[in-house]
Amino acid sequence: MAMLLVLETLIPTERAVFVLREVFDLDYDEIAGAVAKTSAAVRQIAHRARAHVAARRPCGAVSATETRVALTAFQRAVETGDLQDLLDLLAPDVVFLGDGGGVEQALLRPVVGADRVARLLAGGSNWMGGEAAAEPVQLNGHPALVVRLDGEIDAVVAMRVDDGLVTGLYFVRNPEKRSRVERETTVSR
Repeated sequence: MAMLLVLETLIPTERAVFVLREVFDLDYDEIAGAVAKTSAAVRQIAHRARAHVAARRPCGAVSATETRVALTAFQRAVETGDLQDLLDLLAPDVVFLGDGGGVEQALLRPVVGADRVARLLAGGSNWMGGEAAAEPVQLNGHPALVVRLDGEIDAVVAMRVDDGLVTGLYFVRNPEKRSRVERETTVSR
């Protein structure tokens, strides 16, 4: 989830170059053909993308207690719409991403910065779709809120916490992704 948040902060060409190089291990000439750039330009784009991703990586492990405290404080601040509490919880460069899957209404572009994200969230019930209830959960090993409207899951808000501050929010309204939240998956080795 954290890597998705980081990748969403890259511009599309950087994201494509990063994934093709770092994940699929394509050489620069192959990537250049795919993104209609020169090989030299692709090397520079890859360098910038790696630096950007490295800068967004968490510095250290966040304790379960720190995560729980941040999630509880975030939930309370959103439910009350307290702008100052939200500003106190959000990192200066926090990123808010929306995912409606093209089916549900969601933000089309990332919202970056504590002030902009806090103002977006301060309405509480506005972004949660009216009379809603939020339940704290762990999702893919990360803190999240499951937002229910009339008992049905309306959204999932996954959080990334670094040094006690919320650095990333991934607001998922995509029905395909939401539908998996209530299923229990058994992992075996």
